[in-house]
Amino acid sequence: MLTRERVIEILKEAGVLQEGHFLLTSGRHSDKYMQCAKIFQDAKYSEELCRDLAEQFADDDIQLVIGPAIGAIQMSYEVSRHLGVKNIFAERENGAMTLRRGFTIEPGQRVLVVEDVVTTGGSVREVIDIVKEQGGVVAGVGVVVDRTNGQIDFGVKLKSVISMEVISYEADECPLCKQNLPLVKPGSRKIC
Repeated sequence: MLTRERVIEILKEAGVLQEGHFLLTSGRHSDKYMQCAKIFQDAKYSEELCRDLAEQFADDDIQLVIGPAIGAIQMSYEVSRHLGVKNIFAERENGAMTLRRGFTIEPGQRVLVVEDVVTTGGSVREVIDIVKEQGGVVAGVGVVVDRTNGQIDFGVKLKSVISMEVISYEADECPLCKQNLPLVKPGSRKIC
């Protein structure tokens, strides 16, 4: 199992964990931003993190790994490779998460749902519903980064490579604004 220090080191090296003053999608401000897709730019990072996650489910008789598109497509593959099982992904069609491309889940099949980062768990819950609708058994949920610090409950075994709380503030209460630190909206230039 990876140490917390090693995971933080990987996240920083891969450019996933960014520190500064960020405007989040919610409109709140934070001193940290997680761009988990960057994990999968370099196989040396994704291999190490996904191996760690797969090892946490090694005794759970996983038969299939599934993740929501787009963020967990590569992750689903990499975790399944370490477990020696098949993988598929769910994707949105007309706004609803669904299985396409001939993907199926067999009744009774033990399925691991994976996601790169969990904040509210909405996409994971949608994939869990798909697994159940297809007659599969949700054996667990595996995530690289649990941003709820272990507070989220999917009703099944939940394991993460790292669990942390990313603190955020209302704009008018932001201590970073009071320090006049430049505010950045991830994916863009400074906005103030």
